[in-house]
Amino acid sequence: MSCCKTKSNKVPLQERTALVTGASSGIGEAIAIRLAFIGIKTYAAARRTDKMDHLVRHGIHVIYLDITDESSIWQCVAKIEDESGGIDILVNNAGYGSYGAIEEVPMIEARRQMEVNLFGLANLTQLVIPHMREQRWGKIFNISSIGGVEAYPYGGWYHTTKFALEGYSSSLRQELKPFDVDVMIVRPGAIKSEWAQIAANNLQNVSASGPYKKAVDQLVSFFTGKDVEKLSGEPEEIADCIEAGVRSVHPKSVYVAPRHARIMLCVGRWINNDCIKDGLKRKFMRLPKKM
Repeated sequence: MSCCKTKSNKVPLQERTALVTGASSGIGEAIAIRLAFIGIKTYAAARRTDKMDHLVRHGIHVIYLDITDESSIWQCVAKIEDESGGIDILVNNAGYGSYGAIEEVPMIEARRQMEVNLFGLANLTQLVIPHMREQRWGKIFNISSIGGVEAYPYGGWYHTTKFALEGYSSSLRQELKPFDVDVMIVRPGAIKSEWAQIAANNLQNVSASGPYKKAVDQLVSFFTGKDVEKLSGEPEEIADCIEAGVRSVHPKSVYVAPRHARIMLCVGRWINNDCIKDGLKRKFMRLPKKM
């Protein structure tokens, strides 16, 4: 899918169009509001459009998108192209955390996690690239995670998608750079959103009984406890990263926020020993050494 209308690569941001996926709450919502605030025509996409009426008050266009449905992806992109000429800024934020012991996660759920967090994103991105490439200007932000660099127990399939997204984004960045299209990875740490509760619910549904119960009970308490809440940053901190990347002529290839996420990744790079890192992760998450 490509649009016949092209824009100069020197047009102001106020004449650009953005699409933010997974924008019904949390990070996606904050990003959509920020882009609209700085004058960009912004489409906020999600399945739960009934929860997004408040975004209209910010001048945001709410649009339905099921990232696992190819026809829904096509319809979303076609509607935006018809109304606005094409998507200049894409924020791939839709996703969730599928948690559970790898031994116990059903393969149908593993495939769904890959479809939501990776393949749906890739499908959408393929459709918007031609417009960006032809006009020689575009910004693609892929919301990864610090969990795309460091893996933790009981999130194996979630981490698989984020590690894959990091590689995908790196290759795409190098391919599109000659066309002046920027591809950026954003790695959030803990952020105040529905993510932790959804991950905890998935973890309970899959591994609340059986051989991993002792560790799972601890991890659910960790996800839903006050320590994670205190550690969590605001969604607006991720919106800051997006705004910086949008405004920059030479953006970073990777943005990390909030501050605790940068610290955790620095510590991970400094401790170049998996046994030590594994032990620290278990201690941090209060997981038992033996079960």
